[in-house]
Amino acid sequence: MTAPVTGTAVARDAGPEKRDGGRTGPAGLAVTLIVLSALLVASATAGLAIGSVQVPPGQVWGIVTHALGADWAEADWSRARETIVLDVRAPRVLLGAVAGAGLAVVGTALQALIRNPLAEPYLLGVSSGASLGAVAVIVSGVTLFGPVSLSVAAFTGALGALLLVYATARTGGRITSARLVLSGVAIAAVLTAVLDLLLLTTDRGNEARAVLAWTLGGLGGVSWDTLWLPGIALVAGVSVLMVQARHLNLLLAGEEAATTMGLDVARFRARMFVLLSLVTGVLVAACGPIGFVGLMLPHIVRLVVGGDHRRVLPTAALGGAVFLIWADIAARVVAAPMEIPVGVLTALCGGPFFLWLMRRDARRTTDRGGA
Repeated sequence: MTAPVTGTAVARDAGPEKRDGGRTGPAGLAVTLIVLSALLVASATAGLAIGSVQVPPGQVWGIVTHALGADWAEADWSRARETIVLDVRAPRVLLGAVAGAGLAVVGTALQALIRNPLAEPYLLGVSSGASLGAVAVIVSGVTLFGPVSLSVAAFTGALGALLLVYATARTGGRITSARLVLSGVAIAAVLTAVLDLLLLTTDRGNEARAVLAWTLGGLGGVSWDTLWLPGIALVAGVSVLMVQARHLNLLLAGEEAATTMGLDVARFRARMFVLLSLVTGVLVAACGPIGFVGLMLPHIVRLVVGGDHRRVLPTAALGGAVFLIWADIAARVVAAPMEIPVGVLTALCGGPFFLWLMRRDARRTTDRGGA
């Protein structure tokens, strides 16, 4: 019999009561989703209102409803404020919501697929692979797939990096937390070095500087024309993962148990790896690599709703959207008029969280050994 995977706090946290019902009943889940939805609306309003030009929330809603054709209030705002809200901040807030939700659900699914609490796109080098693919297209100027060439290249890089990390970390049918993280760090370092080499050797100096800033992660510069693809990727990814939530739950019990219950683990993982790489690639192409969202949100959400993925996935999506909108607001105002890359702020939050997870997992491993 294959030895169980060590360092899998996700699987251990998801006991039978959590897999079946979670910490809260249906009413509690509904309340949680309603509260998070209200927070998302409030966060989006704050994202549209806060900036170098402050726009009162009432005017924000007046501008938005006016643009939607519902003139419920008198137009007492200037044309400049309308442009700021609709053309500058609205696409940015929507991208933040989409990217935060997408990264959170990708991290949730990866932690179940690999059965490792430390799994997330940034730490596993998936974001680095997507970045390398996107930068290769930008630097070379090759656009074989037209306007989606950047996303296609990012998807290819993300999938290649994920498969490489998984193959490197898996030895004798086992994946430990330490081996997975070390493999991800090593491969991410190599991919980042190749990316830096591309930027240093390109003859497009101004473009290289812009790409270098993009690699820190940020939501600036987005427009309405570029939002459709991340939106489609998020909806498709969440829809497929919700349909496959039961299979993700089976993996929490281990590969052998999942196989006994009729799941073709290898084929399921392969399909999911392609899907998650696609979502990650599209998001990285849109806003650059933003780390630790997919690490923090799934763990925080599980403390509230338990380990059942039918509950975790929608809750994590809403929580991730709220978190990244506020991270972007902080990135805009903390050092105003200078803007901090949002990836820097998520790393400042996620780094300590990552260390706490490692210490918690080490304590549990020690306690089991002592027992």
